[in-house]
Amino acid sequence: MIMYEATLHLQLEGDCVLSELASRTGDTIVIEVLELHDELVTFVVQAEGYARNCYEILSEAEQVEHVELLGDEAVLVTKSSCGAYPAIHRNNGVLRRQNRIDKRSRVYHILAFQHDDITNIIKDFQSFGTVTVDSLSEFPGTDPALTPRQREVVETALEAGYFEWPREISSEELATELGITRGTCLEHLRKAQAKLLRDAVDSLDDLQMT
Repeated sequence: MIMYEATLHLQLEGDCVLSELASRTGDTIVIEVLELHDELVTFVVQAEGYARNCYEILSEAEQVEHVELLGDEAVLVTKSSCGAYPAIHRNNGVLRRQNRIDKRSRVYHILAFQHDDITNIIKDFQSFGTVTVDSLSEFPGTDPALTPRQREVVETALEAGYFEWPREISSEELATELGITRGTCLEHLRKAQAKLLRDAVDSLDDLQMT
């Protein structure tokens, strides 16, 4: 099943505590995203050698809901998103965990099931910054071990427009078309997406190591 991989550079127009952090430390910030909930994003800042300094800066920021030292090399943060992570999420994109941020720009590596998902992410990014597309390509990966039922559900969902934005079919309608309950339908989608994305990320990591 073909997926799409994009590397996007975003020049953020508004203020962001991570841009301030990069400016005050004089270094590029490396973060690993763990979770997105509503408009809040939770991530780890890799801060070997200056974790305490990062902690103090982040503790002062109004955008930050929670900050916690993880030893001497990292800081756990929950803050309101600048808009990029919700834009990726609502357009069915998946963000590879590690991202780099400097004073005004940040780089996002995104995987998506459809080309239009990437296009819509770019359009949403343009509402709060300037976007440059570094790369955009098909990413076939290998054939993941989906069960026949999982493959049927995913292919039906793709054909019916479930992964479009806005969606062209609801999960209830999709379940009815497949002759299963909504809960079963969502569970098949969840497991199939996890397998597809895990396979794509693993394959991409393998390629980068060669």
